[in-house]
Amino acid sequence: MTERDIVQRNAAADTAPAPALTPRVDIFEDDAGLTLLADLPGVPKDQLGLRIEGDTLTIEGDIASDLPQELKAVHAEIQVPRYRRAFTLSRELDAANIEAESRNGVLKLRIPKREEAQPRRISVQVH
Repeated sequence: MTERDIVQRNAAADTAPAPALTPRVDIFEDDAGLTLLADLPGVPKDQLGLRIEGDTLTIEGDIASDLPQELKAVHAEIQVPRYRRAFTLSRELDAANIEAESRNGVLKLRIPKREEAQPRRISVQVH
């Protein structure tokens, strides 16, 4: 292994995302769009991040610990204090108009369909 290989490996490690838990998600579809419900217990609003890059929606959140710093956990079920999940959005969805709401550890996203992708009724004229 050369010095160049080590530098390249370290650079790749620096850009790799930190380990994260995958939140459970329920997705519901109706004629007007999608509703996404993500379970993010322990994530306060100021530690929650939503990002769209291209056609990818990323949800990230840091879990807030209520333990005083002088205490150390003897047993911890959650070893990684972060959630992350990414979704590829269909072109029929209107990513510019996503609505987000967080309540009681559940993130609710409403992702509307573009107007041209929504079903519409066509009236028939009789002559």
